Amino acid sequence: MKKIIGVLLTTILIITALYYCFIYFITYSNGVRSGELIKISRKGVLVKTWEGEISQGISGAQIFTFSVEDKNTEVIQKLKKYQGRYVKLSYKERYKTFFWLGDTKYFITEVSQEESPHFRSKNHTDD
Repeated sequence: MKKIIGVLLTTILIITALYYCFIYFITYSNGVRSGELIKISRKGVLVKTWEGEISQGISGAQIFTFSVEDKNTEVIQKLKKYQGRYVKLSYKERYKTFFWLGDTKYFITEVSQEESPHFRSKNHTDD
């Protein structure tokens, strides 16, 4: 009986570890989004996570919400610096998330400031 319980518990632990590894390391997609950074904040009751939003349309018509892992301190500092500016975000999308990682499935890996297409200078052409 002890052997069956031991095998059962070991199997459950292995399945749980594999599930966690799949969710954490296997990405569904990678991509880039641009927009005006309208929010970056650290929120949560028991576990604090970094959450943010960019507006991808005029007057906030399309909002992209994202999370940032705590280990990406450089990304967090840049997001704080670029608050209210037009930015380009590189992200990875996971199949699911865990509550201690963030609220969304989209995790930012890089951020850079961009020139807003709404306020481009007259000398700039896209030819």
